[in-house]
Amino acid sequence: MPGAYIHDEIFEREDFTLTALEKGEYESCAFNGCNFAEYNLSGFNFINCAFTDCNLSLAKLDKTAFQDVVFTGCKMLGLQFDMCNEFSLSFSFNNCLLNHSVFYKRKIKKTSFLNSQLREVDFTEADLSNSVFDNCDLLGATFEFTNLEKADLRTAYNFTLDPEGNRIKKAAFSLSGLPGLLNKYELNID
Repeated sequence: MPGAYIHDEIFEREDFTLTALEKGEYESCAFNGCNFAEYNLSGFNFINCAFTDCNLSLAKLDKTAFQDVVFTGCKMLGLQFDMCNEFSLSFSFNNCLLNHSVFYKRKIKKTSFLNSQLREVDFTEADLSNSVFDNCDLLGATFEFTNLEKADLRTAYNFTLDPEGNRIKKAAFSLSGLPGLLNKYELNID
């Protein structure tokens, strides 16, 4: 296997823009307060890892593998998740900034987005079935031909999505989310 195999390591406040992270597979590792801004993570594998208070903005993710990865309090602006390795792609986000990121055509069923900002995020043709958007800001997020079946958007806000152009069977919405579902009809809802 090309690259290193690193298991059960904790990385604290490392600036990987100054000191390179060895390319390879990272399993059950923790990254706390680390800087990956604009870093090339292409070809890295992260399995059962946790990223806490890290900056991953504009990192390159070509064929990067994320399997059972948890992101908490991370700045993740402009990430191209559509370039990631599709095999077993699974992650969750809590209190993260994901603005301008792309999940185009990703199959990320049961993904948990909690207390996160997802402004201008592209979810076009993504499979988000059974996902949860709990207290998430979706201002300007793109949902086109997106599978949101059984997704929970009851506490999501600022979203606009076309019920006719997306799969939303058995998705959960609150009354306050109805304007975002009916926006294309230009109705006045009080």
